[in-house]
Amino acid sequence: MSNNRVIIFDTTLRDGEQSPGASMTRDEKLRIAKALEKMRVDVIEAGFAVASPGDFAAVKLIADTIKDSTICSLSRALDLDIDRAGEALANANSGRIHTFIATSPIHMKYKLQMQPDQVIEQAVYAVKRARNLIDDVEFSLEDASRSELDFMCRIIEQVIDAGARTINIPDTVGYAVPDEFGRTLAQLIARIPNADKAVFSVHCHNDLGLAVANSLAAVTHGARQIECTINGLGERAGNASLEEVVMALRTRKDILGLETNIDATQIVPCSRLVSGVTGFPVQPNKAIVGANAFAHESGIHQDGVLKHRETYEIMTAQDVGWNTNKMVLGKHSGRAAFRARLDELGISFETDAELNTTFARFKDLADKKHEIYDEDLQALVSGARSEAINEKYHLSSLKVTSQTGETPVAEVVVMVDGVEISASSAGSGPVDATYKAIESIVHTEASLELYSVNAITSGTDSQGEVTVRLEKGGRIVNGLGADTDIVIASAKAYLNAANLLLSHVEKPHPQV
Repeated sequence: MSNNRVIIFDTTLRDGEQSPGASMTRDEKLRIAKALEKMRVDVIEAGFAVASPGDFAAVKLIADTIKDSTICSLSRALDLDIDRAGEALANANSGRIHTFIATSPIHMKYKLQMQPDQVIEQAVYAVKRARNLIDDVEFSLEDASRSELDFMCRIIEQVIDAGARTINIPDTVGYAVPDEFGRTLAQLIARIPNADKAVFSVHCHNDLGLAVANSLAAVTHGARQIECTINGLGERAGNASLEEVVMALRTRKDILGLETNIDATQIVPCSRLVSGVTGFPVQPNKAIVGANAFAHESGIHQDGVLKHRETYEIMTAQDVGWNTNKMVLGKHSGRAAFRARLDELGISFETDAELNTTFARFKDLADKKHEIYDEDLQALVSGARSEAINEKYHLSSLKVTSQTGETPVAEVVVMVDGVEISASSAGSGPVDATYKAIESIVHTEASLELYSVNAITSGTDSQGEVTVRLEKGGRIVNGLGADTDIVIASAKAYLNAANLLLSHVEKPHPQV
């Protein structure tokens, strides 16, 4: 590999899933993994195999399916974690175990309750155990940005000798600033005798809004792998945004002198897929993938762009995949065309029955909406699979009466374990009335933390995608619903969230 190429390590499926309410099913993770592979992401961190049987199954499925990207599983520096990761990656075309331990004084003292020498011993042991299972091992120093430089030099030298070929320096709590972080990387690479035997990596969090800046500072000082996520998804304020990192390296190659293997035209499609699956909308002013990223409202800007695009645009919208999601299907499209288009989007069906059910939903949508776009198909498939997985509550029917000067009333019928239950309620608006009626049936006793509506495509006949965030007992879930009728979409989203509250699976947090 050329020394000017930066490895892109995507952790949307692992760290991204640690965003409150961003849990994904196995099939959803596979869809995203296929999109990342199509984008030519170098390494996909598929999950934390030991966390739960579901996480293990997802990592294994992705490792068994994806061929062109390296598939990685996170593990703490513990025997069980490492062994489960190795088991999940056993059939991978290219696999990697990513093991870690905390190295900052505050973490070693209060969380690990270990002495520094004990931490080094455990790290070396973990790397050797992982190397017995797989050739490609990455080691991370959790909370590196608050760790002592001398201690980091000691532990890195020894884990490289033990067989680690990637050394990750995470800014776990988003504490670093670019100049400081860049100098830290430079000093580590210069001081560690065997530094040339490993690729240095960074994993930056966005608590101060500096994740991308810190990542770029690191690669200008010798790091050659950046760990990032689609849309900057991730714990707390999120991770370094893949799309921003990639396009910064591409746009400013003149001064950075670095490149990636990424197919940038897949950025927007992948961004929309992740947003749809997780229920985390992309803010309109988000760099690269936000709806306003290439919009010019100012007359001065519009005039300049019309005369010469580069007056106000440093990249083209087409470069990152805007305007590539063309209309492909309509009400007269057949099953073969439907299936072929879904194959192109990385969506497959395990059974013909699942295909038939989804195709029937497509026909229903085509009767309501003349033009069916890729985004519509993604939402349709997500909805169909969500209903198949979460079986307790289904929306049977909904009637809402709303008129000027009168209190809106909702009449709802919900299928509960195969039995229809009816309820009605008044509310301050049609959605409020609908939610009160549903709650009187499902009794979640959860608080509504977020209600968000986004148009999936343009036009007044667009499907509306509704995100509902419910919180109960410290647990947060995101429910999704899509329909050309916003109130129906809202009802679907609430019921989806209620189902998710029922399907809670306890799993250990990787940083505990």
